[in-house]
Amino acid sequence: MGMMQGLQEAMAASKVEQVRMQADLAASQARNDELHRTNEELRRGWRDTDEPEAVTPPREFSTPFSQAILETAIPNTFTGPKVTFTGIEDPEAHLTAFHTQMMLVGDSDAVRCKLFMSTLTGMAMDWFVSLPEGHITSFTQLSQLFREQYLANRAPPPVSYDLFDVKQYQGETLKEYISRFGAHVVKVGTKEEPMIVYAFRKGCVLGLSANHSFAIAPRLLLK
Repeated sequence: MGMMQGLQEAMAASKVEQVRMQADLAASQARNDELHRTNEELRRGWRDTDEPEAVTPPREFSTPFSQAILETAIPNTFTGPKVTFTGIEDPEAHLTAFHTQMMLVGDSDAVRCKLFMSTLTGMAMDWFVSLPEGHITSFTQLSQLFREQYLANRAPPPVSYDLFDVKQYQGETLKEYISRFGAHVVKVGTKEEPMIVYAFRKGCVLGLSANHSFAIAPRLLLK
């Protein structure tokens, strides 16, 4: 009797152990399945990362140049003008600097148009690309449009009385002062000798006498 009871208890314990082992096996299989899914997701993610990203094409701008200007090639030997215009400078001063540099290369009208465009930056470039497509056919036309757009930036024309603003610097020699004053005389274009001499004397810190000034001015300032 006791032996039968012992066997029954052993069989019951064995069934409990089998149930526990089956539960552990099922849990292990579930963990393996989860790890497999995670690995697959990671591999798909790596494959997606390795694929080249779609390249956004550059934005296209309309050009105000005519087709003839667009088709004109810029010589490879010319590196471009060394001046820039942002939209706040004097347009006449910029055009003068540009023309001076272009005199050294003597390129065609169409090339001048393209090279002038390369000097524009910031607000000035925004203005340029806003012009109607195909509108510009010559550098003369482009220059005129440029002048009209930035007319307010132009410096006032020099007048004779500007000479009274020219003062001899501390430590500046008389020869240097005469040279600088003479350049301003040429700039304002005046021939009024009494006024030139008076402005020269007013700006001179050496205290020249009137006779000395009259002797210097005609010889050095008006030659």
